[in-house]
Amino acid sequence: MDIKSAEFVMSNSDVAKCPKALLPEYAFIGRSNVGKSSLINMLTNKKSLAKTSGRPGKTQLINHFLINKNWHLVDLPGYGYARVSKSSKKTFQKFITQYFGLREQLVSAFVLVDIRHEPQTIDLEFMQWLGENGIPFSIVFTKADKLKPQAIENHVVAYKTILLETWEDMPNYFITSATNDIGKDAVLNYIDELNGNMKLH
Repeated sequence: MDIKSAEFVMSNSDVAKCPKALLPEYAFIGRSNVGKSSLINMLTNKKSLAKTSGRPGKTQLINHFLINKNWHLVDLPGYGYARVSKSSKKTFQKFITQYFGLREQLVSAFVLVDIRHEPQTIDLEFMQWLGENGIPFSIVFTKADKLKPQAIENHVVAYKTILLETWEDMPNYFITSATNDIGKDAVLNYIDELNGNMKLH
């Protein structure tokens, strides 16, 4: 898939106010500082479509972007914040769960995981929650440029080992790096394939 256009549509914290258009929607989510904004900018060929920040927890709203005039990329808040009060954190977690529970346009989620780290409980718990709620998702391993190929493989195997204790199959996954475009075509072609399997309104 070639990205010909990528435009910001809206930010909000109320799922009911998300775009009404019945366009297929793909949600990107991950822990703070996992490289989500950088990945979104890489996928869309825009240097600053999603705001990148050295401060974790920058995305605190549901952000919709219209891609190629026919599908939405959704940038969701991380589910682990560094510098946010507990009361705010609860609110974010609530509207994340509301988004996944109420958003009929959602086709699939992409859960971003920093490949440099051992499997994190919060990531595993979030994937478990998606599975229990019947929400399709893929894992996107980020920052692959920081590791050698063998180390990447070892980390993926570590994830598989843990996930297969509770899952029948390893969820669909991608290896990516926003620094050198690793995985860009694979993710976009996957979205293109899913879009092709449905009628676009």
